[in-house]
Amino acid sequence: PRPTQTSTQEGDTVARPYVFCHMMTTLDGKISGKYHGTPEAKAAGNVFYRLAFGDDPHYRHQGWLSGRITTDDNFTHYRTPALRDDAPPVPEGDFIAVPDADKYYVSIDPSGKLGWEGPDLPYRPTHAHVLEVLTGRASNAYKAFLRERGISYVIAGDDALDPELLLHKLATLFGIETLMLGGGGVLNWSFIQAGLCDEVSVVVAPVADGSSDTPALFETAGRTPDDPRAFRLQSAEVMDGGAVWLRYTLDNTNDREPAA
Repeated sequence: PRPTQTSTQEGDTVARPYVFCHMMTTLDGKISGKYHGTPEAKAAGNVFYRLAFGDDPHYRHQGWLSGRITTDDNFTHYRTPALRDDAPPVPEGDFIAVPDADKYYVSIDPSGKLGWEGPDLPYRPTHAHVLEVLTGRASNAYKAFLRERGISYVIAGDDALDPELLLHKLATLFGIETLMLGGGGVLNWSFIQAGLCDEVSVVVAPVADGSSDTPALFETAGRTPDDPRAFRLQSAEVMDGGAVWLRYTLDNTNDREPAA
């Protein structure tokens, strides 16, 4: 299998992973909220896990990508990183602590705020090496903090995230050929709008809470365009507990195939 090629604004092509967005939602499209404690959501969550992380998964990916808030909500729990103001200057550029992990957890953290305790991230039986995505706004002290803990990082942009550069580095520096995009809604939508998501996989739990204050599968939050995008249905399957698994491709990417 080989990484996907994508075109830049200059017309050049660069290597990047095949990107699939894999999420669980309610019937009303929410990705978080009180419904997570219901039996219906737990059954759908097991389906979600099995498809991408189980013993014989449908998606065989080398890493999954999430935003800072998703990471804090689920893994780092809003801990404050222990930074040293007197940390010696670190070398310029990226830091590759583990170049050949079985799986990476890729976390968008432009300014360097996540309070990691170590390089290993457990998610049910799955373990992944933490790979931080920083921009030029991250401090020397934060990069030193990551290095001391053996956590890899890449610099992808000066003031804001450059998603094309990030995907190219994931493919070429870490050998990631298939990447799962796993929220939040703003990150998901930004990749959709940029034409950098090849497939959308949604496990719909048969439950809803009606909340208007919880995040949805896709959101702009005033940071990304709200131009409508069309999707093409590839399959729809009824799963355990009444969940439904929907697979879509985007119009501009449906000739691509995932890495096997």
